Amino acid sequence: MRTGFKIGEFELIWLNGGVFELDGGAMFGVVPKALWQRKYPANEENVIRMHAWPILVRTPSALVLIESGFGNKLTDKQKNIYRVREEWRIIEELSQLGISRNDIDMVILTHYDFDHAGGVVMQSSAGSLELTFPHAEHVLQKTEWDSVVNPNSRNINTYWPINNELMRGSPRLKLVDGEAEVVPGITVIHTGGHNRGHQIIRIESKGQSALHLGDLLPTHVHANPLWVMAYDHYPLDTIALKEQWIRSGMEAGAWFTFYHDAFLQACKFGDKGTVVAGWEG
Repeated sequence: MRTGFKIGEFELIWLNGGVFELDGGAMFGVVPKALWQRKYPANEENVIRMHAWPILVRTPSALVLIESGFGNKLTDKQKNIYRVREEWRIIEELSQLGISRNDIDMVILTHYDFDHAGGVVMQSSAGSLELTFPHAEHVLQKTEWDSVVNPNSRNINTYWPINNELMRGSPRLKLVDGEAEVVPGITVIHTGGHNRGHQIIRIESKGQSALHLGDLLPTHVHANPLWVMAYDHYPLDTIALKEQWIRSGMEAGAWFTFYHDAFLQACKFGDKGTVVAGWEG
């Protein structure tokens, strides 16, 4: 079990939502492999190791989960396609912390792609589908949910119905529009960029802060604004948003937290995206 990371009175703990591998070229877009592989190595098949790291945030008032991992519903074919190397272990790891899935007060999703939202719905031991965190509010941008229920030809393959059908009409779904403080010290902000409804998360406590930029900044290596994924729907927006939020975070002395990074869970950046402080849990 990883140790906690402190932001003021808040404790952040990264949980194993699945380990997988993706094509390195897709994760770095038009950046030549000769450049990106120096910082994020690929194997002989040109794939890189990726994590799905949901973050448990303990605040004085709530237990909040940022993202939800792959979930336990992947078929053998899907596990092979996405080269899953470690299974989703959220419930087990929460239990090791003395936390039941019924204890989670809020789940914040940067967006509803299957690797971020797959853990929202789980398969029970009896084989039925149920909300993984039945008492939690699930916070999502209204724009994102509109895309989920009305997918286009590009995003239809990442918004899997098995992950969202139980949320349709559910009182557990909390849609926000723009910027909102969802619990004291935790604010969501609509950005777009990676996709139309993408949001980021700002965490603040006792004069300290962290920014979770979701898939705008999937790993610390993506701090270079021009290093964007082939998966980004609006790459020019992603570039501008990274310039804005990384600069803002650096000026505030904020930590940046990561969901997909296999090497760092959080860091602070210096000039030209250099890591001046890192956290590996």
